[in-house]
Order: sequence, then structure tokens, then C-alpha cells
Amino acid sequence: MQNHVVKAGDTLYNISRKYGLKENDLISSNMITNPNNLVVGQVIVIPIWGKYHFVEPGDTLYKIAELYDIPYEELIRINNIANPDNISVGYRIYIPSKRRKIIDVAAYVDPRITRERTASEVAKVSEDLTYINVFSYEVDSLGNLKPVKDNDIINASYKSRTLPLMVLTNIEDGNFSTEVATKIFNSESLQEKVLNQAIEIMDIKGYRGLDFDFEYLGKDNKEKYNEFLRKASSKLKPKGYYLSSALAPKISSTQIGTLYEGHDYKTQGEIVDFIFFMTYEWGWSGGPPRAVSPIDKVKDVLDYAVSEVPRNKIMMGIPLYGYDWTLPYVKGGKFAKAISMQKAIDIARKYGAEIKYDGKSQAPYYNYYDELGKKHEVWFEDGRSIQAKFDLVKSLNIRGVFYWVIGKDFPQNWLLIEDNFIVRKLI
Repeated sequence: MQNHVVKAGDTLYNISRKYGLKENDLISSNMITNPNNLVVGQVIVIPIWGKYHFVEPGDTLYKIAELYDIPYEELIRINNIANPDNISVGYRIYIPSKRRKIIDVAAYVDPRITRERTASEVAKVSEDLTYINVFSYEVDSLGNLKPVKDNDIINASYKSRTLPLMVLTNIEDGNFSTEVATKIFNSESLQEKVLNQAIEIMDIKGYRGLDFDFEYLGKDNKEKYNEFLRKASSKLKPKGYYLSSALAPKISSTQIGTLYEGHDYKTQGEIVDFIFFMTYEWGWSGGPPRAVSPIDKVKDVLDYAVSEVPRNKIMMGIPLYGYDWTLPYVKGGKFAKAISMQKAIDIARKYGAEIKYDGKSQAPYYNYYDELGKKHEVWFEDGRSIQAKFDLVKSLNIRGVFYWVIGKDFPQNWLLIEDNFIVRKLI
């Protein structure tokens, strides 16, 4: 498939004719909400296997074949070109798909966000998932696990051969708690209680793995957390369950901060089956406007990760949301509003904004003024930014990707997943 960036004057009719498709194919595959009013800078994924190259001035078939790493003779044969030495500007040349890489794909789901539609949201995308991470069973300071209404989620996951993973967190009163984690790590009996409860729930409900998302641990808990994971592994492995962890985005082993110092990339890479690296939230709701998951920052984290962790254990995080900031940004002021990728397009259309693309972060953004005259800045993801992330996955040859969090529509992502990869199914 390929990304078409809408230009001034583009219509769905003209775009569909350009690629030899029906308008309805573009509308349904991209979930286009207003087909008669496209947004300049909007990305439409063209639902074909392979892509088209439109001949530009100076192009030759030799150059095009070299660009796409296709044998010259094969390019002529596929496109039935009678005169290879005379191709006109604008001529459409079909470029076939390359062999797709097999990867794991996971996504977190939080029933507190999706509520009564959680199971249906899982069902919408689970064909393209290896795992569904159910967020979360919260561990308290007494070693008890807060229950989650997850039976419908687990049933929906099995219908599409997606493995459900049970997520444990050190969340207390809505926030990650260093104190809760410390109390658990310092008590053998509490650790046994937590792990035995988790395994009992997994056995009864049909979970196939345990995912630890313990955050804000601090450096004093680093080795204790590693030891806790070793204990978990010794209990889970005989039962054939997977063990995973979610880790903060670091670029060195000496990175300071409560969020980072308790997470040991190298040791956890030796203990667990795979790691979910949270490569997002550079742009966050309480911070200044910027890309949520800038490719340069993502690459910095993964470059460090591959130096410490086997590549077949690395899962790269991708956000399924963007943010809308009201300007001027004031530290401690109004938080940005989380929006879906579809909503970002709708807002741009409503206020007549042109979507731009930042080359360094490989992310789309725009500005607009609301009815009160307030200026806004929006950063989100589109087909271009997702393709940049998928290219990084392939170049680093890592295990796969995961998403935070299911519940906001982003149809272009799932189209490109299927175009770039074969999603591994383990059941």
C-alpha cells in the first residue's frame, strides 16, 4: 500500500482515478468521515498490494528499478511496457510488494477507558494482534489484586486467536506508587501472595501470560524488581505461561530519575520472554506541544535497547492517540486533550487547518484558532509517521510492536500493518 498526501484541489474522485480504484474503497478502508471535504495534508492509504510510481522528469526505468530494488526486466514485464526507453512523465508504474516480515503485535486495552464497548473494540483489531494486554490488575500494599471485568475481553481475544496477557501494576489511587512496590519487594510473603493470586486468576480465566508494568520504582528497587521477576519466571515457566515487562524509555544504563532507575534493560532482557518499551509520551498532556512519539527519540531508545536486550525480545511502543494543546502553553496549566487520529482530521477540517509534517520527528501537526480566538497546536500520527516506525522495526530486526491504547480509531495503521508485516498467531 502507499500513502497519498492530499494536495489543494484533490478530490476523492480524482484520487481514485489516479490509482485505478473505486471511491468507496478509499472511503471504507480509511473510514473517511467527510468524503466531499478533504483536508490539505491529510494522508489517505491506498488499499492495494504494492504501490505505484508516477514517472517524474528525469526518471528512467533503470533508475526506478534501482530505487525499488527490482530487476529491470521484471519491471518491464510486470507493467507490460512496450518501449522502455520512452516512458512519459506521469506514467503509472506498478511496484510489487516485497516479502513481509513476520512480527508480534500487541495492544493494551483499559476497560476503564472503553467501558461497555471494550470487547467490541478488541474484536475490531484483534485479527492484527498476537497479544492483548488487559490493563490492569492493581497490586496494593497488602499484596491484594484489584479485580478487573475482563471475561468478555478474553473471550473476544480467543475468537481471533489472540493471546490475552494479564497486566500487573503498582497503581494506587490512580497513580503508580513507589511505596507499594517497595513494600512488595521487601516482603517474601507478599511476593508469594501476589504471584499465587495472579496465577490462580490466569488459570481460571484463560490468560496466557503475565505482563509486569511496575513504574516509578527508583534506583533502590532495581535489583529487588529483578529478583521479583525471577521468582515470577520460576512459577510461570513450568505452566507454559509467558512473562513480559513494560519499561520506560531509556538511552543509557545511568539515566537518572525515579521513572528510569528501577528499570534494568539488560537483566530483564535475560529474565523475561519479551519487553514492551514505552517509546511514546515525549509530547504529553501536561507538557509543551511536540510529537508524542518522535522517530528520532524512538530510535535513540531502541538503539540502546538492542545493545542490552536480544532483538527477538524487543517490542516497540506506538501511541493510538494524539494531543490537542491550547496555547500558550503554561507549565502546570490546562492539560492537552487526548484525541484519536480520526478526530485530529475532523478538527483540522472544521477549522480549515492545513496539516503539515515535521521531518525530524516524522510526525504530522497543525495549528488552528477556536471560536474563542484561542490558538491550538495538534500533534498526532498518520500513515507517513506509522510507516517510518515500521521501517525502523524492519531495519533493527526486532520482535515487533505494541500499542497504547485500544479505543481510538486509526484505520490507516491497521492497513499498513497488513501491508508491511505478517502478524504472528500463537494459537
